Parts: sequence; structure tokens; C-alpha cells
Amino acid sequence: MATFIKMTQDGRKVEVIGLAVTLDGKPESMDVTDILTHPRMVQIRSCAPEATHVAGRISLTRDEAEKAKAALYENQAQFTSDPRYAQARFQAAINSKAWQEGIE
Repeated sequence: MATFIKMTQDGRKVEVIGLAVTLDGKPESMDVTDILTHPRMVQIRSCAPEATHVAGRISLTRDEAEKAKAALYENQAQFTSDPRYAQARFQAAINSKAWQEGIE
């Protein structure tokens, strides 16, 4: 299920699909960050003065960010109740631990 957030100036759709904010259907970010805590706050403000949040390279206004966060939380609740998602998370944790220990 896709939740439309906005259109970029160059005509690409920003949507929340699954657990990611996407740009033209390609995952861009798994979360929405307040620019006050972002290390490139000054650069973001100079390029997009109306932005209060970012999702990867996408600048968002407060309303857009709230809509994206709500969609992410709703989708996360649906995924976490699915047993296949839990299995995938466990497998990802096992793979990560093996990678850290140099086991391939």
C-alpha cells in the first residue's frame, strides 16, 4: 500500500511504501529526521528554507513529515504483526552477527 506524500519540483512522486519513504518508487529512507538534529542543517535550510524534516535526500514540510511518519508507523504495525516479517528480522540479525564475526 502506497501513501502519497508530495510531488517533487521535477515531477517525481514521494510516497511511503512499506517501511520506506520512496522517491519515484525507489526506497530513499526508513525514517523521517528533524533537520534541527541533522548534521547538514545549514545546507538544507539554504536549499529548502521551508523544510522542517528530511527523509534521505527529500526535504519535507511539517505537514508532509507528519503524514509520512503516520504512514510509516501504520505500516510498521501491520508488518510487525505478520510472522513472516518476524522471521525476516531474525534472519537479518543472524546474518549481521555472522558478518561482524567474519563468518560468511
